Amino acid sequence: MSSTILVDEKGRPVPAMPLGKIRIPVLVVHHEQDGCPLCAFANVPALMAKLDNSPRKELLVFKGGENRGDPCEALAYHGFNGLDLEVVTQIAGWILSPQR
Repeated sequence: MSSTILVDEKGRPVPAMPLGKIRIPVLVVHHEQDGCPLCAFANVPALMAKLDNSPRKELLVFKGGENRGDPCEALAYHGFNGLDLEVVTQIAGWILSPQR
């Protein structure tokens, strides 16, 4: 999950879903400075807590990069702008790690 919708008064945010049913590894990728009001980093711990039946769960947190334009779009921290190589490398490393 990346830049996950954590609150949404008009819809169904991810933490409102039956995450306890997940029985596969889960990687959550989030930018600490995400300015999108639906994805506030402060709400990530509640998401992680709901993944308690996953055999492996991990949170990758990123900082920095470039922040331009709409805070909910790709050119802002929300889209990991300027961190592409680092984010993709870490995600791929997690997927390929023998711990899976």
